Amino acid sequence: MSLRNERVRKELMRDISEIIHREIRGLEGVVSIVDVEVSHDNSFAKVIYSVLGSPDQIEKDKEVIEKNTGRIRYEVGKRIRLRVTPELKFVFSDGLEQGSRVLDLIEKISKGEIK
Repeated sequence: MSLRNERVRKELMRDISEIIHREIRGLEGVVSIVDVEVSHDNSFAKVIYSVLGSPDQIEKDKEVIEKNTGRIRYEVGKRIRLRVTPELKFVFSDGLEQGSRVLDLIEKISKGEIK
């Protein structure tokens, strides 16, 4: 990955996270941008995100993000200085949820609740 692509990747991560938290209404869980993979020409970006919340909150938030992809891309275009605003593809990852479950299990084991 070139230095320019890495800069664009980091900028997209920051901007998309900020847009989701400040501009998008209707989210119920905690949405985190885990990673952004940018194509070599910066025309496409795969946004990997996770949601911490109940299964119902996760499903609702996935729908809200999917429905607002165009708006998020529009907002990114206003912030980032590129000739072409990358097409965004949001991909859900349950990594945060799995990590939370592991931490809960570790805590229960350390308290002697699980043997």
